[in-house]
Amino acid sequence: MLQTISVLLENKTGALMRATGLLTARGYNIESLTVAKTLDPTLSRMTIVVDVEPRLRAQVIKQMNKLINVLQASDLSESPSVTRELLLLRVRAAAEEGNNGPRTAILKEAEIFGARVVDSSVEGFALEVTGDTEKLDEFIDVMRSYGDIEVTRSGAVAVSLDPKKLRLSPPVPRGAEPTTVNVES
Repeated sequence: MLQTISVLLENKTGALMRATGLLTARGYNIESLTVAKTLDPTLSRMTIVVDVEPRLRAQVIKQMNKLINVLQASDLSESPSVTRELLLLRVRAAAEEGNNGPRTAILKEAEIFGARVVDSSVEGFALEVTGDTEKLDEFIDVMRSYGDIEVTRSGAVAVSLDPKKLRLSPPVPRGAEPTTVNVES
């Protein structure tokens, strides 16, 4: 079953390799991997979609959180979150006379799926569409019916909708005992 993992990590050499290495060393297939800098240029946000058995999900998150450079790893699979993917698609459709040819039909289908034309030529169109994986798979199937296509996908990006996960908790120094404050009434 697919697990979506969101990882906040230091933007340092080798951090990406350690995170992906942990998964591949355990034999998990990475279905999608997207990573980029955050608003803080010293940090990156990575979204990983990996095929993991449900009983092992918590263990994967625990192991990810132990990695050097990882500040926070969380499972977004079962929690409130938004996941999107970008798809760029080229479809071949020669220019035709009149308004009832395949080019017109392609533009109508693109509109239905919320796709945007990013390039148009006499050979065809380049289209951009975002959405969940199922929507993009359907869009590809529809566009295949019009002829030759070429597809590039970004991989999933996800954000938690859980208000508790909006901010990163301050790190607890290793070896330090948590302090408690007694408040008397």
